[in-house]
Amino acid sequence: MKFKSIAAALAVMFFCQCQQAPASDQDNRTDNRAPVPTTGLKIAVVNVDSLLQSYNFCLDLNEGLMRKEENYRLVLTEEANKLEKEYNDFRKKIQNNVYSSEERAASEQNRLDKKAQAIQEKQAKYSQELELENAANAQKISDAIDAFLKEYNKEHGYNMIVSKAALLYSDDAMDITADIIKGLNAEYKSAEE
Repeated sequence: MKFKSIAAALAVMFFCQCQQAPASDQDNRTDNRAPVPTTGLKIAVVNVDSLLQSYNFCLDLNEGLMRKEENYRLVLTEEANKLEKEYNDFRKKIQNNVYSSEERAASEQNRLDKKAQAIQEKQAKYSQELELENAANAQKISDAIDAFLKEYNKEHGYNMIVSKAALLYSDDAMDITADIIKGLNAEYKSAEE
């Protein structure tokens, strides 16, 4: 689940970066660079979905997030099961007239209701933490890919590297996804050591 949201966020970021084309009219330009000629452009294509499914850094971040999500789920499930048992015990006590007064029963009901609310608040907190971590992970992945592509491009001299998702058609010879995955994973492996 979280992998898909990371993939979607990165695909949107890549798509948006690719859509920011320079203005063709010199009067509309905000800098002093000359317009880039459109003939002889060297363009490459990257399949972002494949990249994210094979980039070890992304996989490691996703695995860590999934472990955290599973831990949170287990904590919440355990607390909810305990609370359910307490509610069942409470109902049995009500049926057996164990409480000496209505106030005592109401007090116990309030205590259980507050516990239920605390579990709901914890669930919301955990959900927000996971969303924030997911967004931070997506940004880390995007930054790592951007930095790698800048270095990669110094050697290969592309005018443009675009996401395959942003294209209707491209020649397979333009696809550098495997090369990018290989380079990113090699860079990530050396950073781990």
